[in-house]
Amino acid sequence: MSNRRANFKISDKDLTILKAIARSRTEPASCVQRAKILLLYNSGERITNIMHQLDTTRPLIYRVIDKALAFGPLQALSDLKRAGRTRSIDDNAKQWVISVACQKPTELGYAAETWTYTNLVRHIQNNAAANGHYCLQNISRSKVHSILTEGEIKPHKIRYYLERRDPNFEDKMIDVLHVYKDVEILNCQSDIKRETTTLSYDEKPGIQAIKNIAAQLRPVPGEHPTVSRDYEYKRLGTVSLLGGIDLHTGEAHALIRDRHRSREFVEFLEMLDEKYPEDLIIRMVLDNHSSHVSKETRKFLGTKPNRFQFVFTPKHGSWLNLIESFFSKLARTVLRHIRVDTKEELVERIYHGIEEINQTPVVFKWRYKMDEIAVS
Repeated sequence: MSNRRANFKISDKDLTILKAIARSRTEPASCVQRAKILLLYNSGERITNIMHQLDTTRPLIYRVIDKALAFGPLQALSDLKRAGRTRSIDDNAKQWVISVACQKPTELGYAAETWTYTNLVRHIQNNAAANGHYCLQNISRSKVHSILTEGEIKPHKIRYYLERRDPNFEDKMIDVLHVYKDVEILNCQSDIKRETTTLSYDEKPGIQAIKNIAAQLRPVPGEHPTVSRDYEYKRLGTVSLLGGIDLHTGEAHALIRDRHRSREFVEFLEMLDEKYPEDLIIRMVLDNHSSHVSKETRKFLGTKPNRFQFVFTPKHGSWLNLIESFFSKLARTVLRHIRVDTKEELVERIYHGIEEINQTPVVFKWRYKMDEIAVS
């Protein structure tokens, strides 16, 4: 002990720093405590008194003093870095784990389309030795997760993307945006007689007619706050909605049939032909579905020269069609949670819902990239 006391010295500079740390409220508590130990010991306090004043242990006081003697008082305030456990999984082994995760399970003899962590860990453990990575034979699930996270790999998830397979995608998109720009200009000039009316058209197939097989219960205060339904139901079939929305007035036109073939599309065109004045050109933004370009459709258009003008969206460009906004509105209102007793009732409810929407029509406007379209 006498040797410790005789060799213990703190410079004035270090003493000032230690006093500041001892008074600090932001430094870690362990650093503050060790600074106080060194200051008390430097002032001549006995180990027993330091132990009682700071409510600490004798071994800790000795460790702090010995560390200050060996490395300096400031270095004694924190623990020295330890060598730690030697790294057991090398970079080559990690790269092999990542390469396995990037392969389809079917390529390695499994039935699954994507990996689960359970299957991936089992495969790694069973095949690590054969590939020279003995350190992976007992690898844990958490370690595999850590390796894949470090490599930014999530083999258990799928993210969808849309490949532009239409070589003329940009040109067709610009054509559609020019139509919307033209509509915007015409809508701002209400005093000018229009020669063209523009509609956005598409089909919404597969609308299901679903029937409850038990009574539906309305909300009852104090008993059940929501509408209550039996889990079981009966499917009555599906219908297709052929819809178009007038981009000048916001009025929606609808035709509901069991299917949406060329004959139904021609029927929809005939409905538009009867509704709009004969001197108007009916311009339609629509996709290039086979029924829109079929022989039957072209035959009908031949009987109505200069009456219809089609502007096709590019392939996989249905998001460019404003009718999708209307379909979304319909799905969130009329079709949401709908239950009917017959398919005919479903048709009537949809027509009724569209009539209600048309009582307060909304003129849908395209906003994205409109400022980049030049006015011709």
